[in-house]
Amino acid sequence: MSSFQITLPDGSVQQVPAGTSALDVAQKISPRLADAAIVAKVNGRLYDLKRPFEQDSAVQILTNKDPEALEVYRHSTAHLCAAAVLELFPETKLGIGPPIDTGFYYDFDRPEPFTPQDLEKIEAKMWELQGQSLAFDRKLIAKPEGLEKYRQMNEPMKVELIEERADDIFSEYTLGPHFIDFCRGPHVPDTSKLKAFKLLSIAGAYWKGDEKNKQLQRIYGTAWFTKKELDEYLAKLEEAKRRDHRKLGQELDLFSIQELAGPGLIFFHPKGGIIRKQLEDWMRDAYLQRGYSLVYTPHVMRRDLWKVSGHAGFYSDNMFKPMELDDAEYQLKPMNCPGHILIYRDRQHSYRDLPVRLGELGTVYRYERSGTMHGLLRVRGFTQDDAHIFCTPEQIEDEVVKCLDFATDTLKTFGFESYKAEISTWDGGASGKYDGEADQWTLAEGALRKACDRLGIDAAVIPDEAAFYGPKIDVKLVDAIGRLWQLSTVQFDFTLPRRFELEYVAEDGRKHRPLMVHRALFGSVERFFGILVEHYAGAFPTWLAPVQAAVLPITDKQLPYAQEVAEQLKAAGVRATVDDRNEKVNLKIRDAQMQKVPYMLVIGGREAEAGKVAVRHRKRGDLGPIATGEFVASITAEIAAKTNTD
Repeated sequence: MSSFQITLPDGSVQQVPAGTSALDVAQKISPRLADAAIVAKVNGRLYDLKRPFEQDSAVQILTNKDPEALEVYRHSTAHLCAAAVLELFPETKLGIGPPIDTGFYYDFDRPEPFTPQDLEKIEAKMWELQGQSLAFDRKLIAKPEGLEKYRQMNEPMKVELIEERADDIFSEYTLGPHFIDFCRGPHVPDTSKLKAFKLLSIAGAYWKGDEKNKQLQRIYGTAWFTKKELDEYLAKLEEAKRRDHRKLGQELDLFSIQELAGPGLIFFHPKGGIIRKQLEDWMRDAYLQRGYSLVYTPHVMRRDLWKVSGHAGFYSDNMFKPMELDDAEYQLKPMNCPGHILIYRDRQHSYRDLPVRLGELGTVYRYERSGTMHGLLRVRGFTQDDAHIFCTPEQIEDEVVKCLDFATDTLKTFGFESYKAEISTWDGGASGKYDGEADQWTLAEGALRKACDRLGIDAAVIPDEAAFYGPKIDVKLVDAIGRLWQLSTVQFDFTLPRRFELEYVAEDGRKHRPLMVHRALFGSVERFFGILVEHYAGAFPTWLAPVQAAVLPITDKQLPYAQEVAEQLKAAGVRATVDDRNEKVNLKIRDAQMQKVPYMLVIGGREAEAGKVAVRHRKRGDLGPIATGEFVASITAEIAAKTNTD
C-alpha cells in the first residue's frame, strides 16, 4: 500500500497511508494542531486540508505562521463575503474574488448600488455564516456540463471565465445553500477557521479591468488570523487616513488637481513648489557630484521616434493620442529614454568616453484610466528623475554598485532608514517572452547580485518577474507606519540599444554595442512628494518645510522688530514669515501649529528690548527666550545638516 510523508509545523516527519488527508493527520496528533492548520502544501502546491492523497507525496501542514496560509485564508473570506451577498441580495451576479496584500475583494454585478448600510448587513451575515461552521466543499465537474450549469444559474461572468480558463475537468466550491463558484482553490476546511475579518469599502471596478466592459461593484475587506492583528491593521488604516497626502495637500496648501484642467494633472502651489525645489535641487546637485551630465529633452517628439523605440506598438494604450502637425504626427513623450539615446547617438563614442551617464528631471505623459488615478501617486503627467547609463561590459558591475549606493543615499537623506530590495530575473529563455541573449542575461543578473553583495544588501530574488527587455532591481522604502512603497529601480535594457543601433569604438578598434541601464531614484517627483507628505504626516523636517520659522509679534508695537528678525533669517537663507495680523498671539501660534511650521518665534516687549525671540517648537513646545543671532545660527546649522527628526 502506498504512503506519503507529512511534515509537521515542528519540522518532524511522519509516514501515513494513502487516502489520508492532512486534516486527518492533524486531528490524530493534536486538536490544537488541527485548529491551527489552514492548508496543506503537497509537492510544492497548495491543497485543501480535507483532500485525500492517493499517491506518494511530500505534504506539509501550514498554519497561521506561514505567509502562504494567509493568502488561502483571505481567499476563503472572499468566498464567505460572496455567500453573504447572495443570501441578502440573491439577484446579484458574481465576478471574481481574489486575495490581495491587505485582504481581499469581490466584484459583483447588481442593479442597485451597495450602500454603507448594506456593507454592515453583509458583514453581519458573514459572521452569522461563520458561526454555522459551513464547509468549503470541493467538487469536480466536466467543462461542457459546467458551462451549461452556470448558464442555467445565469452567471454570465462565470461562464466567460470557464470558457477562457477551465480545463476539461474543473473544480468548483460550494459554501452554504446558495453560493457555488468556479474556483481552483484551495480553501480552509470550514467557516469556523475565519476568525478576524472586516469589510472596509465599496468601489467601482470594470470587469477584467477594461473600461470597455461593464462596471461592477467591488467590496473590499481585510482578514487576519487573529483579532489582535486585525485591530492593529485597522489602527494603521486610521493612521494612514490621517496622513493621506490628498487631505494634507489641501490643508497645507501644497498642491491641487483642477477640474477645468483635467484629472491626473498636478498644480503645485507656492508652498508645494518650495518643497519640490528642494527635491529637484538636491537631485541635480547629486547628479553632478556623481558624474552625471544634465540633459533636457523635448516634451513632444515625432511619432516615428516612438515607432523605432517600440513604444508606439507595445505601449500605445498608455500613450496620449498623436497630434497632426505640418510635417508629421507628434507624440507627447511617455518615457525619457529615447531622448537620451538620441543624445548619445548624436556623436561617435570611444571606450575612453564610457561610461556616459545622462540624467534629467524630465516630465512625461501617460494615459491612465480615470478610475485608477490617485492624488500624486498615480497621475497622467509627472516628472521622473531619469538617468541612462551607457557603458562597457567590464564597467557594468561598478555602475550598478554606484546606482544602488545613490539609491540608498537618497533614502537616508530624506529620512527613510529601512528598505527592501528585490532582483527580478528571467525564466532562462524557456518562454521566449524575454528579449536579449542568454549571455547578456547572465552578465546583467550577475552584476545585480554582485552589486548587492558588495553593498551588503540582502535582496530577494523574484524569478520570472523581469521586464521583457532586461532584469532589474527594485528598492522599496518602508515609511513611518511600516508601509512598503516601490521607489528606486535599476533596469537593464537589451532592446533599445539594438533598435537604435548604438555603438562605441572599443580598444580593438571595432564597433561594439554598449550596455544600457535605466535608473530612477525618486521614481517620479510627484509620487515621491506624496510619499514624503504621508511619511512625515505633513510635518516636514526643517530643511524641507516650506515655512521654516514664523515670527509672531504679540502687538503691533513689536512689528518692526519682528520684521527685522525675519529679515535676518531670510538673509541667512531661512524661509521665514511674519504674522502681522491683528489677532491674539495664541491664535497665531495655533495657526502656525496647524500649518506644521517647525519654529514659532514669539516676540513681546521684553524680547524686542533684549534682542531675543521666545522660541516655540511644533513638537517640543516652549524652548524659552534666546538671542536672535544664536537662534539664526542654530536653525541654519539644522538646515545644513538636513536633520530629519524633530
